[in-house]
Amino acid sequence: MVYHIPALLQESIDGLNIQPNGIYVDVTFGGGGHSKEILKHLKTGKLIAFDQDEDAVINIPSDGKFIFLNQNFRFLKNNLQFNNITTVDGLIADLGVSFHQFDEPERGFTFRQNAPLDMRMNKTGTVTAAQLLNTMDTEKLADIFYRYGELLNSRRIAREIVAARVKKPLATVNDIIDATGKLAPFRQEHKFYAKMFQSLRIAVNHEIDYLQEMLEQTLSVLKPGGRLVVISYHSLEDRVVKNFMKTGNFEGEEKKDFYGNAETPFRIINRKGTTPDDNEIAKNNRARSARLRIAEKI
Repeated sequence: MVYHIPALLQESIDGLNIQPNGIYVDVTFGGGGHSKEILKHLKTGKLIAFDQDEDAVINIPSDGKFIFLNQNFRFLKNNLQFNNITTVDGLIADLGVSFHQFDEPERGFTFRQNAPLDMRMNKTGTVTAAQLLNTMDTEKLADIFYRYGELLNSRRIAREIVAARVKKPLATVNDIIDATGKLAPFRQEHKFYAKMFQSLRIAVNHEIDYLQEMLEQTLSVLKPGGRLVVISYHSLEDRVVKNFMKTGNFEGEEKKDFYGNAETPFRIINRKGTTPDDNEIAKNNRARSARLRIAEKI
């Protein structure tokens, strides 16, 4: 079974503008696709890779230039300092869930197979999707579905879940589908469940919060001229990345100096972002929603 096929691989590697003696970070190691390509370009340089999922260790390459850290990327700066690294020449983040995680039923990431409602990226994490669904009140559940899944009927979804768990705790994928199935639009059921499961996964793993924490650290970790390369897979992530690269904050609020010039920590390399072409999508359908953004630290 293929662990993962990275989206926009060549475009993202080109975007890093790799120097043979540079220091680079892959904060989402996963199947190691991006890391292995980066290593091909290094001579005396170094690559540090992060992944909180312990399953990723099976993909670690045997290379003296490579350091693997079984950590969440929110601890980027501290872990680099622990390895005597203060600044780096480039950082890449592929924010997608790996094929391995989707295709392992017991992880509970997909609605296509009945499995326990887990969804933890880090299997040592304490809170599962089932625990959220069975303990949060209607307002908090509705907020998750609205903010992270952009589901307009989030309140009704939350009410159905709360009503269902009174009869029995929600423990499996089928339990949540049974509880909310009547709300899925006709012929758009897959899209509805995809958004619901996405929102739960984001909440369980604090994905947006931790993404913001990591991005903020790049302001001090990246050298001037260093590249920030991020691949996102849904509008919520992409908005966070786009605003940060454009303005240095997550609201997208431009700050101006005394003369009225925009103050920004980055120079945008591909202003509209890069998406996969038809050829790549034909080979890897899961890449269809990917968007690559590249910026250079000023």
